Amino acid sequence: MTALPEVTPPDEHNLKLLANVHPPDWVNPEPADRYNLVVVGAGTAGLVSAGGAAGMGAKVALIERHLMGGDCLNVGCVPSKTMIRSARALADVRSAGRFGVQVPEGSQVDFAAVMERVRRIRAQISPHDSARRFRDEYGIDMFLGGGRFTGPDTVEVGGTTLRFERAVIATGARAAVPSIPGLDQAGFLTNETIFNLTEQPARLAVLGGGPIGCELAQTFARLGTEVTIIEKAEHFLPREDADAVAVLRKAFERDGVDIRLGTALERVEVRNGVKVLHLSGDRRLEVDEILVGVGRAANVDGLGLEAANVKFDRTGVEVNDFLQTSNPRVYAAGDVCSPFKFTHAADFMARAVIQNAFFGFAGKKRVSSLTIPWCTYTDPEIAHVGLYEREAAEQGIDLTTYTVPMSGVDRAIAEGEEEGFVKVHVKKGGDEIVGATVVARHAGEMISELTTAMVGKIGLGKLASVIHPYPTQAEAIRKAGDLFNRTRLTEGRGKLLRRYFSWRRR
Repeated sequence: MTALPEVTPPDEHNLKLLANVHPPDWVNPEPADRYNLVVVGAGTAGLVSAGGAAGMGAKVALIERHLMGGDCLNVGCVPSKTMIRSARALADVRSAGRFGVQVPEGSQVDFAAVMERVRRIRAQISPHDSARRFRDEYGIDMFLGGGRFTGPDTVEVGGTTLRFERAVIATGARAAVPSIPGLDQAGFLTNETIFNLTEQPARLAVLGGGPIGCELAQTFARLGTEVTIIEKAEHFLPREDADAVAVLRKAFERDGVDIRLGTALERVEVRNGVKVLHLSGDRRLEVDEILVGVGRAANVDGLGLEAANVKFDRTGVEVNDFLQTSNPRVYAAGDVCSPFKFTHAADFMARAVIQNAFFGFAGKKRVSSLTIPWCTYTDPEIAHVGLYEREAAEQGIDLTTYTVPMSGVDRAIAEGEEEGFVKVHVKKGGDEIVGATVVARHAGEMISELTTAMVGKIGLGKLASVIHPYPTQAEAIRKAGDLFNRTRLTEGRGKLLRRYFSWRRR
């Protein structure tokens, strides 16, 4: 079983965090004879499935071996976005001159204070995911310890056996670590340990150009660290729209991020306390810290899945479209079984599990029916929902694409945030939205309007009639609707309208 990362430093904020999400004095309850639901893992998927079922009257047990709240609270969304905010504040100060605001030159960052704020905000949010809350408010039997299946309807934790009608595997995922000679010996950081830093590294190498790597690379660069992204592929953020990535690359260059594409890390050695990275092409790079962000590995080790007749592989637990495993009593949700490793995806998968596990007679929820947007929180942000153009082509869907540059949106111009665009894909011949990409400073806020339209079957033409407050950057979405509506004015209709207005002038 993978060793659990420590929570350091042991300051008042981390002590408060631990008191909520893994109380050191916690005593596990006496188990019930049988549970309607046993949930293994108290990250987002586990908390939502346990809390949802308990809220409807089910007898629920929830098991967590490390920190309640999972990655999102402890080592993911909350600390990273808190840190990103500090970096953005510094970037805004340094660029204030272009708005006619003069600030003292040489603005500096107090890195220790930045990280202290990260720990404080995390601790402030932690009561929402606390062991006592789920016990006292929801009536859930909360067990701290490693859970392991011992049969098709039993789980053991701390020497106690829990019997269940249904179970949910919600153990999440962890940072995948590549097998590179010398990497373990040199030492490295992942998202699970980087927020423990109290001293700023002068030079940081980021392995991997995915969302985690890109967000933290830009953040550390803005805070003053010399950052290099090392990516084996010829482009970073490979899933995203190429135009979107091109915009972000310019932003990275502006912020001083060195991007090494088509580059492999072959081995690492330590010389006089410095980590020396040997790169492909006989190149070397000296750094103080290495951040590994090459992907995620599902947490399936040590769960006794074989005893429960649950099929799994290196990518995670196998599930059908209803999130049911090969054991019909057992379901899975979240990062342990899904390619969409997002907190909001885990949330709605857990809701589907409750429906399918207990109320399937009223209709089951297919995970493939979920419309899941996502956002990479760089500056500018890149948000997406639905199909990309290449995916539509693979599926034989003909598209028409409408693009509105942010440089044509008044609020973006006024804010000095003209980078980016809104790009909406509709089925050719109509206005059904099948995908969209937004690149803007607050793209994550804007993508929800397009997601709502897709879920509600609202066409792009209809969005043109939605009155947006002026001036807002979301007006770009209305403008995309206007572009579509203009295409409806065919040459024949145009002639008729010109004749009509010519008649009215008589």
